[in-house]
Amino acid sequence: MEFLKTLQSRLANRVRARFPGFYGKLPAIAQLTRINRPVGIFLLLWPTLIALWIASGGFPSFGLFLIFTLGTAVMRSAGCCVNDFADSGIDGRVDRTQQRPLAVGSLTERDALACFLVLSIVGFLLVLMTNWTTVLLSFGAVVIVAIYPFMKRFTNLPQVVLGVAFSWGILMAFTAVGDPIPQAAYLLFIANAIWTVAYDTQYAMADREFDLKIGVKSTAILFGDADKIIIASLQVMFVISMYLAGKQFEMGFLFNLSLVAASVLLAYQQYLIRDRLPGPCFKSFLNNNWVGAIIFLGVFLNYL
Repeated sequence: MEFLKTLQSRLANRVRARFPGFYGKLPAIAQLTRINRPVGIFLLLWPTLIALWIASGGFPSFGLFLIFTLGTAVMRSAGCCVNDFADSGIDGRVDRTQQRPLAVGSLTERDALACFLVLSIVGFLLVLMTNWTTVLLSFGAVVIVAIYPFMKRFTNLPQVVLGVAFSWGILMAFTAVGDPIPQAAYLLFIANAIWTVAYDTQYAMADREFDLKIGVKSTAILFGDADKIIIASLQVMFVISMYLAGKQFEMGFLFNLSLVAASVLLAYQQYLIRDRLPGPCFKSFLNNNWVGAIIFLGVFLNYL
C-alpha cells in the first residue's frame, strides 16, 4: 500500500512538472466530464448491458463486457464535453449550471473540444476491438452525440435526439456479439428511446423557468401543462415495449417481475413531479438509475 502511494505521488509530480498547465486543469476537466456525477453513465450503461446480455444469451465474454462498460463511460463524458461547449454562452445564466468550468472560465471552449476529441478517439480504439459492423455503427454514435447539444436551439424535441443517442449502444451490443440485429432488438431500441424522453423531460422540468427566459427549447416547454400526463404515458409505453421485447426474447418470470418493480418506481416519480418543483423533478430524474438497474437485474437473473 505504501509502495502504491509513493508511486502515485511520483507520477503526479512528473505530470505536474512536465505538463503544469494540464495538471492545474485536472479538477476542472473532472467536472467537465462529470466523473463526479456518474448517473448519466449508468443511464447509458444499463440498457447497453441489457442488450449485451440478451444478445449473448446470458453472460457475455469478459472482453465485450469491458469494452462496452468503458466505452459507455468514455462516450458519456465525451458528450458532456461537447454539451458544455454548445452551452458555454448560456450555462452562466442558469442556477444549476452556472458553476460549470466553461461558465466560470476555468476551461476554454478549445479545452472542451480537445477533451471531446481525445475521449472520442479512446472510444473508437475500444470499438476497434469488436468487429467492422460495430465499428461502422460507432460513427453514427459519435455524430449523434456531437449534434445533440445543439438541437435545443432548433427544435422542442432535443430529448428525442438524446433518446436515439442513449439507445445506440443497444444495436452495437447485438452486432458486437456477431449476429445480425434481430427485429426485437429494435423494439428494445424504441423502448429505451421512449424512456429517455420521459426522464430527460423530468430533467428539463427542473430548468424550465430558466430555459424559457433564455430561449432554450425542450419537451418540458413543448408539453406545457400536459407534461405530467405525457411523461406518464411515455412511461407506460416504455414498460409495455419492454414486456413485448421480453416476450420476443423469451424472457421469463423474473424479468417480468423486474418490470413490475420498475413500474412502482415510475409511479413514485409521478408523485415527485406532482407540483413541478425543480428539486423533486431532478430527484425524479435521478431515480431512473434504479429503474434501469432493476430491469438489468431481471435480465441477469433470468439467464442465471
